[in-house]
Amino acid sequence: MASETYRLAATVRENGVATLAETLREVAELYGVDAWGAGYFDIDRSGRLIVRPAPYDAWRVSVVEVVEELAARGVSLPVLLRFPQIIHSQVHLLQAAFAEAIGEFGYKGEHVAVYPMKVNQRRRVVCAYLEAAAGYGWGLEAGSKAELYAALTLPQTPRSLLVLNGFKDQDFMRLAFLAARLGKNVVVVIEKLSELAHYCRCRARADAAAPMLGMRVKLHARGSGRWEHSGGEGAKFGLTTTEVLEVVRRCREAGLLDNLRLLHFHIGSQLTDIKRIKAAVKEAARVYAKLYKMGVPIRYIDVGGGLAVDYDGSRTSFASSANYSMQEYANAIVYHTQLVCDDEGVPHPDIVTESGRVLTAHHALLVTNIQDEIETVVEEVTPLALTKEDPQVIEELADLNRHISLKNYVEYFHDAIELREELFTLFDLGLITLEQRAKGEVFFWDVCEKAELLARRRKHVPEEFLRLRKLLAARYLANFSVFSSVPDSWAIDHLFPVMPIHRLLERPSEYATFCDLTCDSDGVIDRFVDLHDVKEILEVHPLRKGEPYYIAVLLVGAYQEVMGSRHNLLGRVNEAEVWIEEDGFRISHLRGGETVRDVLQEAGYDPDQLRKRLLATVAEQRAMGKLQDGQAKRIVDEYDELGQAYTYLNPDDALGD
Repeated sequence: MASETYRLAATVRENGVATLAETLREVAELYGVDAWGAGYFDIDRSGRLIVRPAPYDAWRVSVVEVVEELAARGVSLPVLLRFPQIIHSQVHLLQAAFAEAIGEFGYKGEHVAVYPMKVNQRRRVVCAYLEAAAGYGWGLEAGSKAELYAALTLPQTPRSLLVLNGFKDQDFMRLAFLAARLGKNVVVVIEKLSELAHYCRCRARADAAAPMLGMRVKLHARGSGRWEHSGGEGAKFGLTTTEVLEVVRRCREAGLLDNLRLLHFHIGSQLTDIKRIKAAVKEAARVYAKLYKMGVPIRYIDVGGGLAVDYDGSRTSFASSANYSMQEYANAIVYHTQLVCDDEGVPHPDIVTESGRVLTAHHALLVTNIQDEIETVVEEVTPLALTKEDPQVIEELADLNRHISLKNYVEYFHDAIELREELFTLFDLGLITLEQRAKGEVFFWDVCEKAELLARRRKHVPEEFLRLRKLLAARYLANFSVFSSVPDSWAIDHLFPVMPIHRLLERPSEYATFCDLTCDSDGVIDRFVDLHDVKEILEVHPLRKGEPYYIAVLLVGAYQEVMGSRHNLLGRVNEAEVWIEEDGFRISHLRGGETVRDVLQEAGYDPDQLRKRLLATVAEQRAMGKLQDGQAKRIVDEYDELGQAYTYLNPDDALGD
């Protein structure tokens, strides 16, 4: 189907020609940009996706321009684009939300945040956060020895916290005490009673200040969404009420009660329902108040992570959304903590948040090209013509194809289904040739395509034609790996916004799903964001030979790259860090993706040993007279060259004949 200008001068409505503003509004609604974009993403007057450094900022950059600049520098797709200014913006917005809530309710404590490194441990991501957070005294959270090892040397302000979650052994605890000796405000959160014993042993050997202690408590309240099992009485982490009391008793006996300064809870990531958050905060605040009255000098309540990102823009409690805003989240935590504390007559604690997802998700997007189309249905290769040898079933299918119309498309579609069954039966009985079967299938799918197009013209499309639309949808071969770049899409059916980044003033006359490069049937994206539903196909543009077609998977800055796998040895993609300026943009950092040699080495192969074996094989072939000296050298040179190749496809080879 030929493309056409999307609701512009070529499309006339009852009340006249669509304006550019109307077109842009409709395109933004089609892909949900206004809903999930949070003001960072939009479509410009040329029909290209743009990115802003802050919500609705006047500064902007076209994603296509960045891709073209990278291509000029020899950087191939797929590429992960980072916009660190968005991390800065999210930091400021989160602080502003809590500042407003604290001011509105007259809260006496402060809000401090720590960034959970597990969300995205990439150094440039963590450093972008720390740069923005320095003015607020925000710190870091580490949940493993490796994360803590890195955090020891990262720049933090003197008053910021370094909160240590996760299960801890003696080496982990030694690192914690080392951090304290380096002047970090370390809080060791006790997850199991045995960890307190590790702490006491290290403290007995310490020659300087010891870290503060915290306790993670298992609340009765549970979260919502995919990770609701993270909270509740069956949670993996945390202490029961009796264990909390035991920690207090042991600390009192060991003279450590003054070190016990933080109460922690966590009821899950991507919390979708604000009611669950309120319930958990009220319960935790009550635990804090009772402990404070017992003489435990707790200063901080750490509410953990969970502040959700509205990936689909629906503002609902759906798993990929949230039915609250950042401001509502801050209000709920501040108000309900204050309410309980005032009721109990105890001081308002400082509130610690660990909201990593909301700080990083928007800052990164994956851009790739469509390499080609994988044919979904039978396509006509050569012109079809009926012959006198063709059986009646083929003649009838051809007749349906010629005469289908808006008045009869439902009936003709049903007739075509019956005739196809007859066609298969005749073939199974050996009564028609393979060529005749192929001809009949082409006529059948032609009828289906015409019927689906006619059904679109109806106000209410019957369910069977919606199913047919999905069946007829194109499968675009996208130059990336789902398992490497968006693993949550495969693992937990998480929704990410997906859309073309250009040609957005053209009517997207095709429907498609996206297949990746892996040899795995699960390597597809076939669920797309929608305000009211989950779409199983996405509106796209027809591919043009010789022209690139770019798509982006957005909001992938949290968890995706650090959890990605090397399925089929498709490795890490190219990365670029982009800063948006008043008069354009600058690329401040490039990191090359993994080569063939890189991923082989990661899988346990020694590339140098592989080369030696190749040389031995080449020598054998030369000794047998099967290779000449020049041929042997060319083989070795080509092997060396291809070992340095990007593991993804060359976009220059896309959309060929």
